[in-house]
Amino acid sequence: MAIDESRTFKPINIALLTISDTRTFEDDTSGDILAERIEGAGHVLKTREISKDNAEVIAAHLHRWIDDPEIDAIVTTGGTGLTGRDVTPEALNRIKDKDIPGFGELFRYLSFKTIGTSTVQSRALAVVARGTYVFALPGSNGAVKDGWDGILAEQLDSRNRPCNFVELMPRLKER
Repeated sequence: MAIDESRTFKPINIALLTISDTRTFEDDTSGDILAERIEGAGHVLKTREISKDNAEVIAAHLHRWIDDPEIDAIVTTGGTGLTGRDVTPEALNRIKDKDIPGFGELFRYLSFKTIGTSTVQSRALAVVARGTYVFALPGSNGAVKDGWDGILAEQLDSRNRPCNFVELMPRLKER
């Protein structure tokens, strides 16, 4: 990470959505890891919820948060695999304006270092929807650590050089 200490850190407001048919706040360890890292980085965790693996329900959560001017970015965990109940990418397809293909590509590259070829089963992705970033990570503890520590910690830090997601936020709604 190339942090330019002469630049000012700009905290952003992040919503966190765990997608699971079985997890609760009492056992949502991947959500706990992300919440801790979001706040530990100096950002504001505006809200945290759990949603069932249902594309319509997930999209409704995302639409509500995307329309909230107090939320700059959304991070989801879970539902990115290949099983019939894994529908997070399909939900993001319903709400997106633009894909961020490099996010999923880089995630799988980083994940390969820890879980080998099993990373091909991940459909981690990121999109922009009406000026809001939405990052979808797998639901395992290792995956959220890879995604946050290896990508989001740097890209959501306004001091990161040569560029970062935060500095683009004012221009995401340009037409």
